[in-house]
Formats: sequence, structure tokens, C-alpha cells
Amino acid sequence: MLLQQCIGFINTPPLWVNEQFGLQQFKFPELQLKHFQPEPIPERIRLGHQMEYLCKQLLAYDTQYDVVLHNLPVRAGKQTIGEIDFILREQATHALVHVELTYKFYIIDTNITAPVHQLMGPNRRDMFFTKMEKIKKEQIPLLRSAPAVSALEQMGLSTEQIDHQVCYKAQLFYPYGINKVHIRPLNKDCLVGFWLKFEDFKRKEFSSYSYYIPFKSQWVVAPHENVSWSSHFEILMDINLRMIQERAPMVWMRKANGLYEKLFVVWW
Repeated sequence: MLLQQCIGFINTPPLWVNEQFGLQQFKFPELQLKHFQPEPIPERIRLGHQMEYLCKQLLAYDTQYDVVLHNLPVRAGKQTIGEIDFILREQATHALVHVELTYKFYIIDTNITAPVHQLMGPNRRDMFFTKMEKIKKEQIPLLRSAPAVSALEQMGLSTEQIDHQVCYKAQLFYPYGINKVHIRPLNKDCLVGFWLKFEDFKRKEFSSYSYYIPFKSQWVVAPHENVSWSSHFEILMDINLRMIQERAPMVWMRKANGLYEKLFVVWW
């Protein structure tokens, strides 16, 4: 499972390329995982933290960067005011780079005009624009704060020599029935599936396919055959419970021709 997650992480494109919104996108090394064996990671941690641990292992496996630090808490007195995701050292130049990692699943709400405001979590509580602003105004400036400067100096690192980048990966889901979505300057390669309301998912056109609701740790993984597939009728009962709880599940859909699709069924 961990190897599948690593493959899913690597295969997920960045949400934009080069620099956008005043944020330089980190170019993740191209890796061949033929001999890579992931080490166990802590259990019962949220998906974002799972991605951090796997990202660290992938960067350590690569020869382009050394991981100088990972997940460093920054404390002012007894209070933790934030954490630094990664500081890497490029082996060829010895240059240091501060990388903030984000991995998200966003639906696209085309009722909103600006692409940066269209992206939100499937429960409409996790907004891309809000996260982007937090990175710019809180997470990146944290490195220049007095507590961070002090902590890094104790490790022999000067913040004056550290560049800032983001590794912002995302899987995007367009509204069902809409053939084209315009998300520039965001990366259209991040589009992986669609979303629809529960009432629409009940329609007959979906009744002939098989379905599986992946655990959240499986969200990053491409759909595959080796899971317990259910009929449309069976999955409706499972999804209905999640609708009552106001939780939008990811669903894998298997078609008769052997094709798979990812989708979100939303409750709102």
C-alpha cells in the first residue's frame, strides 16, 4: 500500500508550473522506483502528514537533494507557532531550499468565475485560495521569524541563504456533464475525475457499473482491480450514510470495458 501511495504521489502533477501567485513551484525529481522499498510510517495520521513522510523518503532515495530537515516545529517559548516542512540541499550546487508541501483533492465549482476561487474540498470547507494565502502570509514568512532563525542557527543554517518554494500537488474533479473547464493558470493535467450530487448519482446511467469507496489513505492511488467491488444498489446505501453525516466520499467506478474513473459524490 505504501508503495502504491508513493507511485500515486509521484504521478500527481503540480497544481501549477514555474511561478504563479508569487509562489515558485518545486520541480520534484524524476524517480525510478524499481528498487525503492518504503519504510513504515506512523499510523493514524491525516493524509497530509502521510504524504510528508512519503515525500521525505522519496527525496532521500533520490540523488539530487539531501534532506537537511523535515517537519521542524518552531516554538516561541512553550507555544508552537508553526513548523517547517522541508529544507533541502541540492547536491550539485549545495544551495538550500525551503519547501512547503501541500497535497489536496479539490472539486471545481464552475458557478464561481475566478479559477483560484473555484477550487475547494469536496465538503466545501477547504478552499485553495485560503490555503495559498496562508502559505504566502504565514508559512513562508515563518522561516524569517526570530524563533525559526534561532532554531536554524543552532543547526548551522542561515536563513539568508535559503530560497523558498512550494511542492503543491493536487487532484482536481470537474462537474459531471461539463466537457471543458477553464482553470488557467492552473495545471489542467491535475484533472483526474468528476463530481456530482447524490441525487444525480442515483440515476439509471450509473446502475450498470461497479463501485468501491476507498479509504482516505487510498485516495492518492489510481483505481485498480484488487478491491471489493459493489453494485450500484449496494453502494447507494453506503453513500447515503455518508450523506447524512455530511461527508462527501471519493468513489472508484469500474466500467464493463475495464476502464476506471474517480469521482466524488457530494451531499450539499
